[in-house]
Amino acid sequence: MKDSALYDKLLGFLENVSGLVWGLPLIILIIGTGIYLTLRVGFLQIRMLPYSLKLAFSFKQDKHSEGDISHFQALMTALAATVGTGNIVGVATAVVLGGPGAVFWMWTAAFFGMATKYAEAILAVKYRVVDENGQMSGGPMYYLERGLKQKWLGILFAIFGAIAAFGIGNLVQANAVSTAIKTEFNINEWITGIVLVIFAGLSIIGGIKSIGKVTSYFVPFMAVFYIIGGLIVLFMNIELIPAAVGLIFTDAFTGQAVAGGAIGAVIRYGVARGIFSNEAGLGSAPIAAAAAKTDLPGRQALVSMTQVFIDTLIICSITGITIVMGGLYNDSSIGAGDLTSASFAVFLGDTGSLIVTLGLLFFASSTILGWSYYGEKCFSYLFGVKSVIYYRIFFVAMVYVGSVTGLEIVWTFADIMNGLMAIPNLIGLLGLSGVVVYETKRTLEKIKEEKELAKRKAS
Repeated sequence: MKDSALYDKLLGFLENVSGLVWGLPLIILIIGTGIYLTLRVGFLQIRMLPYSLKLAFSFKQDKHSEGDISHFQALMTALAATVGTGNIVGVATAVVLGGPGAVFWMWTAAFFGMATKYAEAILAVKYRVVDENGQMSGGPMYYLERGLKQKWLGILFAIFGAIAAFGIGNLVQANAVSTAIKTEFNINEWITGIVLVIFAGLSIIGGIKSIGKVTSYFVPFMAVFYIIGGLIVLFMNIELIPAAVGLIFTDAFTGQAVAGGAIGAVIRYGVARGIFSNEAGLGSAPIAAAAAKTDLPGRQALVSMTQVFIDTLIICSITGITIVMGGLYNDSSIGAGDLTSASFAVFLGDTGSLIVTLGLLFFASSTILGWSYYGEKCFSYLFGVKSVIYYRIFFVAMVYVGSVTGLEIVWTFADIMNGLMAIPNLIGLLGLSGVVVYETKRTLEKIKEEKELAKRKAS
């Protein structure tokens, strides 16, 4: 189908729509919302990052507050959804289409995106409800309805979210895995598709508690595996890092490494792929945050904020710097889907390629789990709890379709759905920013009291 006229026409149409959705207005709205929220919460992503990381990875998790899963499991579920092909293929695509400078704009989007992610989680927990099965349900659809009093925006988000799950969280991930496995091990795509369907089916049918348990073991292992592999590359070639980082910064404002010096392309692809990777502003991750056991909305929000830090400022940075160091991004014979693997291979040979392939397999597989939960919650909001089982079955079946579908059309479709999700969510964040500020003050006061009490006990 890739060579057919129909495929080319459909791809061309979707690219035009994607260009329209991800135009300057949406980029300004996403970055602008992040900047605005950063100012309103007083650069919380800097001040409270150490506490947030400590809370997220503490052995003493909140087991008594309302919720279905722990802080850690909520973070791992969200990371499972975000740490995926965006961290490997997405970064490569950004560098190929936007140049090395796109990595800088990924960093910029991530820094302000931490405040956006924080605000999303606060609102998700504050306005969550208990569904017919006794489980927590929350996310943009609920804070748009119950907080902003605009149910039509909640419905709009749920429609986009239920559909987007098949793009960013299903088709793209399955396609990336099957392509990587085919390249590295010469295993046919349909075989990979069947294996992924079995894995997804066994994990997804059990719902959020099952997904939370799987991801709490699976995600830390996969992240550490890829990070260690990437750090080995960087430390073994530490003398190349200054030049690579320097090129990232200079190209971010000149676009010289892009054909035609298109500075707009550098910004657009850097921000778009950054959002694709960490999902700040899309409204997806707060759906998982809403299930967390927490006494205060702000406490889980601080945990959720670390997701962007880990996803983009750590994992994507490793990928991006390695690609720039490898210098293969201008080689037209290497597709974006293979660029990260080829770049690792420059420094570690076949071992480097294997690290990327296994990393991609782990990342993409976990993303399918996280996004299945997001999609079903949106679907449940629209059609009720009893409809969820049908959504799960269809979602699992589509994993196979993604495994044998063309990469270009899948990525473009995913970009469109991401952009459409973001619009109602960002409207909700801006409209309810006062609530975010109030809950932030309440949380910081509580944390201050706890620290003072701990000091008195210690003395």
